[in-house]
Amino acid sequence: MRRLSRVLDSGTAAPAFSLPDQDGQVVSLETLRGKWVLLWWYPKAGTPGCTVEGRELSDNVAQFEAAGCMIIGISFDTPLENKEWAETQGFRFRLLSDADHTVGRAYEVERAADDQYASFALRVSYLIDPEGVIRKTYAVSGVADHAASVLETLEMLRKR
Repeated sequence: MRRLSRVLDSGTAAPAFSLPDQDGQVVSLETLRGKWVLLWWYPKAGTPGCTVEGRELSDNVAQFEAAGCMIIGISFDTPLENKEWAETQGFRFRLLSDADHTVGRAYEVERAADDQYASFALRVSYLIDPEGVIRKTYAVSGVADHAASVLETLEMLRKR
């Protein structure tokens, strides 16, 4: 299976995007300027690891908001798949649909399909500053402690 060899580095301008959320409303990076954004890429709506990570992020939304940071999830799922999952889990943030994988390729998160697996997004998150610059890249392995790690980094970066 071919896996992308790199992700975007800190200091890189976050690639622009405009994608529909689970309710069909278009969200663009440009409209998020002025806020910190955690761009959370997840492989597949409804899968066990994504659900654990999504719940953990949702449980910490108030802390993210207090830090001036908005959580935005993105996958290659359809808006309907994201809507059903968000409603089932009670997620308190938007989930965007990159069904054609264009934005995933720009963010270096697409894991290509092979004979056994369909293409999906890698479990990667980007912490983007209010000017649209990536300040931290996370190749997530511990889904249960991802929110705490991001909040710690966000606190450190905001003190600078």
